[in-house]
Amino acid sequence: MRVSARLVHIVLLLFGVVGAGTAGYMLIEGWSLFDALYMTVTTVSSVGYGEIHPLSRAGRAFTLVLIVAGLGTVLYGLSAITAFWVEGDLSHLWERRKMERRIAALQDHIVVCGGGETGRHIAIEFVHIGEPFVVIEVDPHKETSLRKLGSHVLYIIGDATESDVLRQAGVERARGLIGAMPSDKDNLFTILTARELNPRLRIVSRIMGDDSRAKLLKAGADAVVSNKSIGALRLASEMVRPHVVGVLDAMLRAPGAVRVQQIAVDSTLTGRALSKLRLQERAGVVIFAIRGREGRTEFNPPPDRELAAGDVLIACADPQQLAAAQAIVKEG
Repeated sequence: MRVSARLVHIVLLLFGVVGAGTAGYMLIEGWSLFDALYMTVTTVSSVGYGEIHPLSRAGRAFTLVLIVAGLGTVLYGLSAITAFWVEGDLSHLWERRKMERRIAALQDHIVVCGGGETGRHIAIEFVHIGEPFVVIEVDPHKETSLRKLGSHVLYIIGDATESDVLRQAGVERARGLIGAMPSDKDNLFTILTARELNPRLRIVSRIMGDDSRAKLLKAGADAVVSNKSIGALRLASEMVRPHVVGVLDAMLRAPGAVRVQQIAVDSTLTGRALSKLRLQERAGVVIFAIRGREGRTEFNPPPDRELAAGDVLIACADPQQLAAAQAIVKEG
């Protein structure tokens, strides 16, 4: 039984004993509600102030039963609370409340739907690059695996296809959502719900079957990724371009390593040549591609390439270099 359910069970049981005791004294002795409640509470709590009115033989017999029931309930509650403490459930409950407050404070974060193997790898990458995120996982048995990732990983145990759970994850304040659940059907329903809650959300989803690609895109996904296709490309690349794969692996796995980053260009740089920014000299950043606002990618852009609002610079940079380059671009 979950901690919250067990606590509710104890409270309901205690109220049940008090309610039954109050009703019993009212029926057996004909007392008022207040007198019956007062006598019940003093009896159950074993305070021992004595009888507020003389009791009949039936009333005393009822009091004996009430004492046994009350003491049993109190002892059960104390033992349950002790068990909670010993098992770490109370501290876990406190940690969960603290995590809920941290999730409620998130802004412009990413919601990762699915805390399985794929979701955990996404979480590890986001921790490395300092991206704020929260994971939603429906299976409570996977909570231990999520907790092992560290205190930086925020998560919710719930069904990502439900709007209430997505709201709890702050999807209305988020800037992105990843569908990483093993079912295309679940990812589809999550995309539909998330798109309704936040039309500006960028949504990326995995697909298990290629026949689901069109459905997920139509439902509102901005991009879909096939695990099978990515795996096949990786196998082929390992065979014919092993050194390239080795370099890319180093970029992805080494902490604080250089990664492929993107830098948005705004209207203040319209018409300026790429070379004028001197990004490599000032920030150590190498620009190897520019993706235009129309979606066309230009590799190895020439130094005199004029920038336009909506362009995205694709660069190799570590987190510090990226921050420096973004500051340069922002300054114009």
